[in-house]
Amino acid sequence: MLKVYNFKDLSRKGIEELCRRNVDPNNNIRTTVAEIIDHVKQKGDEALRLYAEKFDGIVLHKLFLDKEELKTIAAGAGEAEKNAIKLAYNNIKKFHETQLRAEEKIETTKGVICWREYRAIEKVGLYIPGGTAVLPSTFLMLGIPAILAGCKEIIVCSPPQKDGKVNAYLAFCAELLGIERIYLAGGAQAIAAMAYGTESIQKVDKIFGPGNQYVTKAKTMIQSESQTAIDMPAGPSEVLIIADDTANPEYVAADLLAQAEHGIDSQAVLVSDSRRIIDETSAELEKQLALLPRAEIASKAIAKSYAIYCSNLNEAMEFSNSYAPEHLILATDQWEAISPDIINAGSVFLGHLTPESAGDYASGTNHTLPTSSYARAYSGVSVDSFIKKITFQHISKEGIRNLGPAVEILASLEGLQAHKNAVSVRLKNNQTK
Repeated sequence: MLKVYNFKDLSRKGIEELCRRNVDPNNNIRTTVAEIIDHVKQKGDEALRLYAEKFDGIVLHKLFLDKEELKTIAAGAGEAEKNAIKLAYNNIKKFHETQLRAEEKIETTKGVICWREYRAIEKVGLYIPGGTAVLPSTFLMLGIPAILAGCKEIIVCSPPQKDGKVNAYLAFCAELLGIERIYLAGGAQAIAAMAYGTESIQKVDKIFGPGNQYVTKAKTMIQSESQTAIDMPAGPSEVLIIADDTANPEYVAADLLAQAEHGIDSQAVLVSDSRRIIDETSAELEKQLALLPRAEIASKAIAKSYAIYCSNLNEAMEFSNSYAPEHLILATDQWEAISPDIINAGSVFLGHLTPESAGDYASGTNHTLPTSSYARAYSGVSVDSFIKKITFQHISKEGIRNLGPAVEILASLEGLQAHKNAVSVRLKNNQTK
């Protein structure tokens, strides 16, 4: 079922081609997204209503659900499901709370003290995808660190269902998080609304959340064209599994399909030094795929996926670092030995009993991660994503005497006399000890 490539037969260019995904060679996605962004900028709420009718099949008379409406919707959530969400909430909160650390003050030169303090980003926008799957887990992954960071304004956008509301589990997450309003907007239009503002939706300073290629393109475009930042390019989901002869093909196939069922543009890659594992995993894929409710979606994603046969785990890791996967699973007894060789990955799952699904939902780590090789330069969402770190410094009389002469020399070296003078006037007035 999986097309198999031999690592030894791949040129550098061949590896680069295999590592490319979710490209837009003819700029069709860019063109469509540019039109949507411009329409939202010009027409605001009117454009959002139009796109809700066009893309979501619903005529919206109001663009948001308020606290009481969310409470009513949340009442429809089952107890078992609510308990599972609470467990996930507690684990995610517990993990992210450890990321709030004050930094020490450092005396770089006698009398010169430097340090950093964090401040929350004031206004953030959270995009919670809808489409073929509703993701309350994403709401937790974004909402918890935003609240822990202390963001003053949290704008939440999610596509409306056919009844003009949101899923009961999204509403329950809103209750847990203390979010009192969800805006009914999805896709590129929701990103544009949060970037530029509309009559109903406030402009934010930074936008968070994964999405399809249109959402990802909108995020990258508004980052360069507006004064709104983004968390990262987080597009269609992907997994790369390094599996050796100790792996369980049933587990490996299940992990590949867990990623494939996200959407037809998801990708699942198997890299192995065992032909047996590749063959048995392919057989398992066919068996398990037939039982999936989302088999049609998963099969289309698997059709665009592949396997790489390597001579050893070193070659497997070399390919993985080139691919820079969003999710990396080390399905091997040797995970402790090879994990130090990981250079590029969004989130890593170690050993045979650590499925990527655990990180998607409830282990505590964040599942909003860089895709499409952006793990080479980006990290996943954390509390740090919602804060800025501001540097401070204080110089005493002793400090200006110790540091000042070096600053004068460096300013003169660069031909910046006013810089030198700013130090010289202070030295002149603080000569006596």
